[in-house]
Amino acid sequence: MAGKGQALREWHRLFGLLLTDFFSGSPFVVEIEADLSVQQQLLDVVIVRRGRGRFSGRLPDGLEGLLAHNLITFKSHHEALDTWAMKELVGHYVAYRKLVSRSPSDLLAEDQFRLYAVTARYPQNLSAQVPWQRVQAGVYDCQWGSDTIRVVVAGELSREPHNAPLHLFSASPELVDFGGRAYQRHSPDTSSLLVQLFKGLHAEGFPMPYTMEDFRRQFVKEHFSELTPEDRKDIIKSLPPEEQEDVIKSLPPEQRKDVIKSLPPEERLAGLTEEQIRHYLNRLPAERPAAPRKPRRKT
Repeated sequence: MAGKGQALREWHRLFGLLLTDFFSGSPFVVEIEADLSVQQQLLDVVIVRRGRGRFSGRLPDGLEGLLAHNLITFKSHHEALDTWAMKELVGHYVAYRKLVSRSPSDLLAEDQFRLYAVTARYPQNLSAQVPWQRVQAGVYDCQWGSDTIRVVVAGELSREPHNAPLHLFSASPELVDFGGRAYQRHSPDTSSLLVQLFKGLHAEGFPMPYTMEDFRRQFVKEHFSELTPEDRKDIIKSLPPEEQEDVIKSLPPEQRKDVIKSLPPEERLAGLTEEQIRHYLNRLPAERPAAPRKPRRKT
């Protein structure tokens, strides 16, 4: 059980890290696994407004209208969004509201908080047990007592670029494929995050049309100029020999030369046949023999 619990926590952490990247440079800050009590109770994600201004770009469906404090519970393709998960979310909200207010007797206004549940799969059982209203494709409002909880089903969202962050956590291989191609990376660190995500899916036997090789090739093309020379060298070396040539050819001439120069001779020649190497050597101008030195005259 401990192994399964750790695996689920890893999915929640990746979800929070992806949102951290998505909201970078915006007025909102993402807090992951907020500790709400002395006895550790972790809320998956909190998106907090820390500055003025509006979010540039378009938010994923269902996340429009973010308030000052936005509490999110996340359920991966391994988990079900059920009544207990909703009770936990409301309980976290109570604890969190006390935590960020001046005192339990001077609480921040309720209209500064919003509750969200993001799930990979449609919660069939939950939707049959509580008041449930469809807002749009993949977006629902769940009435929980006096609270309205926004439920976002990643696997039902429309296939559009602004939904790419949530497509990556859907239960649909096609949507994960689309999300990997459409997600706009906000920092070089995003590459390692998506590598973890794709590795996790692959390890679980999740069919992935969008492969790690596809991701690395796309990342190199889009962000190569932002990387340090050492990082460029490491990324090129991480590719199979047969793919290094294709990626290098896709780069601008100046960057292409820099990359080739940074590789040791054996890696520059990797993937070439002996015949190709001989053909290249035969094209080189023959080296002229050095002229014999004339003996000095004795004086």
